[in-house]
Amino acid sequence: MKKALVVDDNVNNLTLEKDLLEIAGYQVFVAEDASSGIAIAVKNKPDVILMDVRLPDMRGSEAAMILRRDKGTSTIPIVFVTASVLAENKEEIKNISNSGFIGKPINTRTFAKEISQFIK
Repeated sequence: MKKALVVDDNVNNLTLEKDLLEIAGYQVFVAEDASSGIAIAVKNKPDVILMDVRLPDMRGSEAAMILRRDKGTSTIPIVFVTASVLAENKEEIKNISNSGFIGKPINTRTFAKEISQFIK
Protein backbone atom coordinates (compact mmCIF):
# COMPACT_ATOMS: atom_id res chain seq x y z
CA MET A 1 0.00 0.00 0.00
CA LYS A 2 1.33 3.42 -0.94
CA LYS A 3 1.88 5.92 1.86
CA ALA A 4 1.22 9.65 1.61
CA LEU A 5 1.85 12.47 4.05
CA VAL A 6 -0.38 15.56 3.89
CA VAL A 7 0.93 18.73 5.59
CA ASP A 8 -1.61 21.56 5.74
CA ASP A 9 -2.70 23.86 8.57
CA ASN A 10 -6.20 24.22 7.12
CA VAL A 11 -8.17 21.31 8.59
CA ASN A 12 -10.73 21.33 5.76
CA ASN A 13 -8.03 20.97 3.10
CA LEU A 14 -6.21 18.38 5.19
CA THR A 15 -9.34 16.27 5.61
CA LEU A 16 -10.35 16.55 1.95
CA GLU A 17 -6.91 15.53 0.66
CA LYS A 18 -6.66 12.71 3.22
CA ASP A 19 -10.11 11.36 2.28
CA LEU A 20 -9.41 11.49 -1.47
CA LEU A 21 -6.12 9.65 -1.04
CA GLU A 22 -7.61 7.05 1.30
CA ILE A 23 -10.39 6.36 -1.21
CA ALA A 24 -7.62 5.83 -3.80
CA GLY A 25 -6.03 3.24 -1.52
CA TYR A 26 -3.27 5.19 0.22
CA GLN A 27 -2.29 4.96 3.86
CA VAL A 28 -2.31 8.64 4.86
CA PHE A 29 -0.38 10.45 7.58
CA VAL A 30 -1.30 14.05 8.42
CA ALA A 31 0.42 17.03 10.02
CA GLU A 32 -0.81 20.56 10.65
CA ASP A 33 2.62 22.19 10.68
CA ALA A 34 5.98 21.71 8.98
CA SER A 35 7.89 20.48 12.04
CA SER A 36 5.46 17.62 12.67
CA GLY A 37 5.40 16.89 8.96
CA ILE A 38 9.19 16.56 8.85
CA ALA A 39 9.17 14.26 11.90
CA ILE A 40 6.44 12.05 10.39
CA ALA A 41 8.26 11.91 7.04
CA VAL A 42 11.54 10.87 8.66
CA LYS A 43 9.81 8.19 10.74
CA ASN A 44 7.36 6.76 8.17
CA LYS A 45 9.10 7.37 4.80
CA PRO A 46 5.94 8.06 2.76
CA ASP A 47 5.95 7.50 -1.02
CA VAL A 48 4.83 11.10 -1.56
CA ILE A 49 4.49 14.26 0.54
CA LEU A 50 1.79 16.87 -0.09
CA MET A 51 2.84 20.18 1.38
CA ASP A 52 1.08 23.50 1.74
CA VAL A 53 3.42 26.43 1.00
CA ARG A 54 2.24 28.62 3.89
CA LEU A 55 2.45 26.82 7.21
CA PRO A 56 2.36 28.31 10.72
CA ASP A 57 5.93 27.45 11.74
CA MET A 58 7.89 27.74 8.46
CA ARG A 59 7.35 27.88 4.71
CA GLY A 60 6.71 24.62 2.93
CA SER A 61 9.79 25.28 0.79
CA GLU A 62 11.96 25.48 3.95
CA ALA A 63 10.52 22.21 5.19
CA ALA A 64 11.22 20.66 1.78
CA MET A 65 14.87 21.76 1.93
CA ILE A 66 15.21 20.12 5.36
CA LEU A 67 13.71 16.91 3.96
CA ARG A 68 16.09 17.04 0.98
CA ARG A 69 19.10 17.19 3.34
CA ASP A 70 18.01 14.05 5.25
CA LYS A 71 19.29 10.84 3.65
CA GLY A 72 16.07 8.97 4.46
CA THR A 73 13.74 11.56 2.90
CA SER A 74 15.94 13.15 0.23
CA THR A 75 14.28 11.36 -2.69
CA ILE A 76 10.61 11.44 -1.60
CA PRO A 77 8.54 13.42 -4.15
CA ILE A 78 7.07 16.60 -2.66
CA VAL A 79 3.93 18.06 -4.19
CA PHE A 80 3.10 21.60 -3.13
CA VAL A 81 -0.65 22.04 -2.90
CA THR A 82 -1.38 25.73 -2.62
CA ALA A 83 -3.64 28.56 -3.61
CA SER A 84 -0.66 30.88 -4.07
CA VAL A 85 0.20 30.27 -7.68
CA LEU A 86 2.22 33.48 -7.80
CA ALA A 87 5.45 33.60 -9.76
CA GLU A 88 7.46 34.14 -6.55
CA ASN A 89 6.07 30.92 -5.07
CA LYS A 90 6.94 28.97 -8.21
CA GLU A 91 10.40 30.51 -8.03
CA GLU A 92 10.66 29.45 -4.39
CA ILE A 93 9.96 25.79 -5.12
CA LYS A 94 11.44 25.28 -8.58
CA ASN A 95 14.92 24.67 -7.16
CA ILE A 96 13.65 21.84 -4.99
CA SER A 97 14.48 18.56 -6.68
CA ASN A 98 11.74 16.02 -7.36
CA SER A 99 8.89 18.37 -6.53
CA GLY A 100 5.72 19.51 -8.24
CA PHE A 101 2.79 21.83 -7.84
CA ILE A 102 -0.99 21.47 -7.72
CA GLY A 103 -3.14 24.57 -7.37
CA LYS A 104 -6.06 24.95 -4.95
CA PRO A 105 -8.92 24.51 -5.17
CA ILE A 106 -7.98 20.95 -6.09
CA ASN A 107 -9.96 18.94 -8.61
CA THR A 108 -11.46 16.22 -6.43
CA ARG A 109 -12.05 13.90 -9.40
CA THR A 110 -8.45 13.90 -10.63
CA PHE A 111 -6.51 14.68 -7.43
CA ALA A 112 -5.38 11.14 -6.49
CA LYS A 113 -4.38 10.43 -10.10
CA GLU A 114 -2.38 13.67 -10.28
CA ILE A 115 -0.59 12.74 -7.06
CA SER A 116 0.17 9.19 -8.27
CA GLN A 117 2.07 10.64 -11.25
CA PHE A 118 4.70 12.00 -8.88
CA ILE A 119 5.48 8.57 -7.44
CA LYS A 120 8.26 6.66 -9.19
